[in-house]
Amino acid sequence: MRLKGKKIAIFIEDIYEDLEFWYPYYRMKEDGAEVTIVGSTKESYSGKNGVPAKADIKINDAKTGDFDALIIPGGYAPDRMRRASAMVEFVKAMHEEGKVIAAICHAGWMLISADVLNGKKVTSFFSIKDDMINAGANWVDEEVVRDGNLVTSRKPDDLPAFCQAIIGLLS
Repeated sequence: MRLKGKKIAIFIEDIYEDLEFWYPYYRMKEDGAEVTIVGSTKESYSGKNGVPAKADIKINDAKTGDFDALIIPGGYAPDRMRRASAMVEFVKAMHEEGKVIAAICHAGWMLISADVLNGKKVTSFFSIKDDMINAGANWVDEEVVRDGNLVTSRKPDDLPAFCQAIIGLLS
C-alpha cells in the first residue's frame, strides 16, 4: 500500500487504448491510491476494443489541487482529449505545480498541446516521435523515461515499467 493517501486522476476519452487505461487504473488502486476517472464532456466512453469506461467527474469539475498525479493513456483518445481546452490546461497546471504526469503511447500529444516538453527527455509510440521532437523534446526509444515530474512510455508492453516508475515517484 505504498500509495495510500495519494490521489490520482486518469483521463478518459473515446478510442482509448484499453490496456493503457485499465492496467494503470487497477495497478494504482492495488497499491492504495484513490483513482478518479476524468472525462471531457460526457459520462461514458468506449475503448479501441469496445471496452466501456465511465467518468467519475468531468474535466470542468476537476481541480489540480485535488490530485498528486495524472495518468494519460494512449490510443487515439489523446487526439480527442487535446480538443478539450480544459484537459490541456489541466495538464499544463499539473506540470507547473510539479505534480507527476504519466503519459504512454500517443498520450505525448497531450504533453505537446500543453507545451510542457521543451528540453525534456521523453519517449512515446514511435509514430509521434517527430511531433515530440518538434515540440522541443529529446526523444529516446526506451520502455520508460523519467525526467523530473514526467514519466513516459511507448506501448502496452511497457506498462509494468511505466507503472513502477509512477509508483516510485509517488511513494
